[in-house]
Amino acid sequence: MKPASGWLQRIKPLLFIAPAMLPIVLFIFVPLVRSIYWSFLEWNMVSPTKTWVGLDNYVELFSNREFLNASANTLWYMGMLLVLILFVPYMTAYGVTQVSGRWQHFYRGALFVPHVLSLAVASVIFLWLYNPLIGSVNEILRFFQLPDVNWLNDANWALFAITLVVAWNTFGYHFIVLLAGILSVPEEVKESARVEGMKSKLGMLRRIVFPLTGPTILFVFVLTTVMGIQFAFVPIQMLTNGGPDQSTSNLVFLTYQYGFQFFRTGLGSATAVLTFLFFVLIILLQAKVLDRRVHYES
Repeated sequence: MKPASGWLQRIKPLLFIAPAMLPIVLFIFVPLVRSIYWSFLEWNMVSPTKTWVGLDNYVELFSNREFLNASANTLWYMGMLLVLILFVPYMTAYGVTQVSGRWQHFYRGALFVPHVLSLAVASVIFLWLYNPLIGSVNEILRFFQLPDVNWLNDANWALFAITLVVAWNTFGYHFIVLLAGILSVPEEVKESARVEGMKSKLGMLRRIVFPLTGPTILFVFVLTTVMGIQFAFVPIQMLTNGGPDQSTSNLVFLTYQYGFQFFRTGLGSATAVLTFLFFVLIILLQAKVLDRRVHYES
């Protein structure tokens, strides 16, 4: 009886985590393994014949202008997104903490409201705002006697226009998370800094608040990096379909195009695998470099 009892004790923890692990295995690890396998094939998801081509799909990608352009767009998009939904929400959250009374609660609610809307609804709203003839954005430009911009059809501005849709929709969530991190800074620490002679609010932000909110900033940074590129899929599909001239296409949208529009499953899977490796590299970089500068309370 003892061996059986010991065996049951060893597998009991696995039984407790099985309900949570099963969906992860079915919807993350199994698709990942299949994508890696399909990336070595030439297949259109319809034909019963699958041709093994080895690394040909990867070689084609690195000589493909569409892939290189989508990779560059992904980097530009992520850079703009980090400014718009990390730096700007952080400074906004800090500014809101300096407001007292009812207005602080008003700003919290008002800035969070856009996050309640779906990205599809946000895309439709910005489709009207970006209208080159009657859109509010160009009306504001005309008021300041600036030239009109055809936001969604100008290759120089289209990627920024898509980024702005995602930033507007996700700003509220990041703002609330960062605000919670700033409000969690102990008041006695700030009071001690004032006693020591720190009178400037900018100095308080730079030397006290910013270091102590490091874990929250790190969380939002990783969230923006990993999820931000996926958020762009809906506005890209609804507003530009990757155009003009592939100027708004990114790695996630290119994977969709190869797999479900062009029926090149092997090439789409290879793009997905390289995108996955890119994010693994970003996360490892975060673990090695950024985490060392984060202050964790003991």
